[in-house]
Order: sequence, then structure tokens, then C-alpha cells
Amino acid sequence: MRSIRGRQIAMIFQEPMSSLNPVVTCGRQVMEAIRTHTKMPATLARQKTLELFEKVKLPGPARFFDRYPHQLSGGQKQRVMIAMAISGHPSLLICDEPTTALDVTVQKTILTLIRELQQTEDMGVIFITHDLGVVAEIADRALVLYKGKIVEQGSVSQLFQHPRHPYTKGLLNCRPALHSRGERLPVVDDFMETDEQGEIRVKDSAAAGGGPGAAGKESGGAGPDELRAGGAEEIEAPEERQAASNEGAEILVQVHGLSVWYPAVRSFFGKPKAFTRAVDDVSFEIYKGETLGMVGESGSGKTTLGRTLLRLIDPTQGRILFEGKDLAHFTADSLKKLRRHIQIVFQDPYSSLNPRLRIGSAIAEPLQVHGLIAGDRRRKERVIELLEKVNLKAEHFDRYPHEFSGGQRQRIVIARALALNPSFIVCDESVSALDVSVQAQVLNLLNDLKKEFGFTVVFISHDLSVIRFISDRILVLNKGRIEEIGEAEAVYSHPRTEYTQKLIDAIPAVGGKWD
Repeated sequence: MRSIRGRQIAMIFQEPMSSLNPVVTCGRQVMEAIRTHTKMPATLARQKTLELFEKVKLPGPARFFDRYPHQLSGGQKQRVMIAMAISGHPSLLICDEPTTALDVTVQKTILTLIRELQQTEDMGVIFITHDLGVVAEIADRALVLYKGKIVEQGSVSQLFQHPRHPYTKGLLNCRPALHSRGERLPVVDDFMETDEQGEIRVKDSAAAGGGPGAAGKESGGAGPDELRAGGAEEIEAPEERQAASNEGAEILVQVHGLSVWYPAVRSFFGKPKAFTRAVDDVSFEIYKGETLGMVGESGSGKTTLGRTLLRLIDPTQGRILFEGKDLAHFTADSLKKLRRHIQIVFQDPYSSLNPRLRIGSAIAEPLQVHGLIAGDRRRKERVIELLEKVNLKAEHFDRYPHEFSGGQRQRIVIARALALNPSFIVCDESVSALDVSVQAQVLNLLNDLKKEFGFTVVFISHDLSVIRFISDRILVLNKGRIEEIGEAEAVYSHPRTEYTQKLIDAIPAVGGKWD
């Protein structure tokens, strides 16, 4: 099997962090795969690795060769995995959600790369994804799976133009379109029902054109191409839109000249000789009650900036004011008290939950740590209330994280973040790994909870369709610096920089060429 795996059949796994060895540098891991199958000398294997890193668009391949996985962003780790998978020139490549952690521009690069390899190497590809735009971009044929069974298969043109199964029709309507914002997203259950014989069929309302997904097309909403061109409607300039939307709003967070540098090269004695500027001299405000979308390419500094706002990472320089108070001056005790008011939903819910702790205890823990609710019985009642808020059940209280699906785990960590009734939440790629229907459920949930609890959100994502749907304003990051910031409609309809336009142009349409 070793002679087949990697050489004839290769696989790109969905979660690169758990697939890469944390104590071996990225370059050495790719070299190992090359030398295992080709017996290539070390010097040539190193050169081949650098060529592969360049092929998958890692900036500065030589710098990444000696880095460990934890020193890379999620998208960069995924590109290392892709380089390893294609190093043996396999005849069959299995791609399990390979672009989930990638921004749209890198995703477009990787999809182009896989297509080129498929043609030049005469390689077959099985591409597993929940992103229908990606299906339209790369696939010749498609299989639609529902509860372990193939419910529909055929050419991609047939799938998008004439979907037959209710589940397929539901999936095609679940993804947020670029022109939709703040409305309730349709989910698969809106389109499906089970009849008396146990057969799945399209709901009458959806079949009649009254389903949630029909609204956009029937109302004549602008499509992605119209948005990129500015649309038929006259829209105010970005500065005017931003000023209008912020008029009279109360500032919750102020950021002044914030920079975060990581040591890139160390001397023999361990002292830093060079630095990577993950965040470089950024200044902006976050207004009370808004959702600020933060978008940029992989490695642009989104996660670092989000975590620094919560003092999970200490800034190198600059100031962060939360309700007028400088977080740099907070002691450990002061920060602990502040944690009641600021929370984060991490990108990977499974790794942010203790696998040995029941989810009821995980959600109750912050209540106990901060002494908000006394007594196990009262805390349990509060936790069950939170579980029900995020569409889970009381019976889930005693289950462990591994007993839940990805979407359910994401809802669990949202419930935990809400336990202390915070005023400020950072959501770091909180829906990137979810299929389109569960993604729609979580986005609808966040909007509903925001209305109910009135918290402020920084929503970090590489998916511009999601950012467009959920955000009031958008901040575009590029190499640690702010490219532009403004009201969501203005940024999408009238991007001021070439970089923002490039991000928008790279978005795959849900129906792609089959729309």
C-alpha cells in the first residue's frame, strides 16, 4: 500500500494542522514524501520542495521551508498539504475540502493548479466540497450525497440547470448571494418534506416558486456580475456611505497604530534578528451594535488582529481602547474581569473544546470561573437555556464533543461564548468548515442572537459572500495593513483599491458558467 499511497493515489486532507507533524518543519515533511517515493537525493528533493511551494503560491518559499506548522496561517498550512499531495505526480488525487481554509484568490490559484495537473498528468480527481461555486468551477460530473446515499448524479450542467432531487435544490438555494444582506438565509429543510410513505419531496411552497431561495431572482436582485460593475442603481461614494452609517454611533473599540510582529529569524543565542509584521500600523474604530466584517487573503493578519483585539496576543506597539480604557494597562486580574465582556468563537470548534469534558460542563465553566451563578442546579438550567437558544436540546448536556457534527460543535462554542452575556464577540472563520445548509443555520443564528442580546461582532472570514451577507461595515486587510474600510454595500459595489477588486473578481458564482 505504501507504493500506492502518495505515488499513485494521493489525498489532500481537510484539516491540515492535524495532518502535519507539529515537530517537523514544513519543508522536511514534503521532502520526506518526495524521497520515500522517488529515492531522490536530499539536495534535489529540497529544490523540488521549493518549486512545489512556489507552485502553490507560498510567498517566499525558502522562508517557509524551515517553519513549523504552528508558525503558518490556516491557508498556508493547507498549501503545504497540497504541495505534499502533488509531489509524487499521482494518477488519482482525492481532495477532501482542500480549499476550505483558503481565501478566494488562493482558492482560484489552487483550482487552476489542480485543473492543470489533471490535464498535464492525465490525472483523475475526486473533489469533495460543500461549496457549490467550486463544484461549478472544477468538476465535470457531480455526485450529491444525502445521509450516506447518492441522491443525484450527472453532469455539472445538468446539476445546476435541472436539479431533480429536493436536497440538491435546497443546497443550490442555501449559499448567500453577493446581493443578499441581513435577510434570513434559506436552509435545506425549507425545501424538503417527508410524505406519508417516507419519501422526500419538494415542499409545495418551494415547488410553486415561493421558497426562500426564489426571492432574490424573482425580485430582480443584482447578480455578482452586476455588483462588480456597480449595478444599475446609483450608489453613494464609499466615504459618504461610511459617514452616513456611523453618524451618531457610539464607539466601543478604538485601535490606534496597532502593530504585531513575530520573530522570523533568530540568532545563535535565540534573539530575534528579523521579524514578520503580521499586523502593521493599523487604526480603526468598531461601533457599538455593529458587525464589522474582516476580510483578506490567507496570511493577511486577520486572525492575529482579531486575537490582539481581545489581548489573547500582546501588541508590539499601538493602543487598543475598549470603552475608553487602554487594554495595554490591564493587569491579569483586570483582564480576567474583562473576559466577561469580550469573547471569541474560534475557527476550529473541536480543538477549542476539551474532548474529555461534557459540553454542559464546558458551557458552565465560565459561569463558575466568574462566579456569576451559584449552585450546580441553577448553572445547569442556564446552560440548557443557552443550548436551546442555539437550537440544541437539553439532552445534549451530558454528551461529549466527538458525539456532535461540525455544525453542532460550532453552535456549542457559540453558546459558550454567550454564557457570560458579552458585549463584544470575535468570530474567527466560524463557518468556514461548514456545509452550505449548516452555514446558513449558523449565520441566521448569529443574526438572531445579535438582535436579542445586542452584542457587537467582528466577523473574520475569507468568504466574501458570507462577509457581504452578515456585515454592516467591511475592513479589508492586505499584508497586515488596511486596504480600505467602509460600509458593506459601498466596498462591494465601488471598491477603491485594485486589491479589493481582485478579491471580488475571484469569487466563484454559485452556478458558475451554468447560471
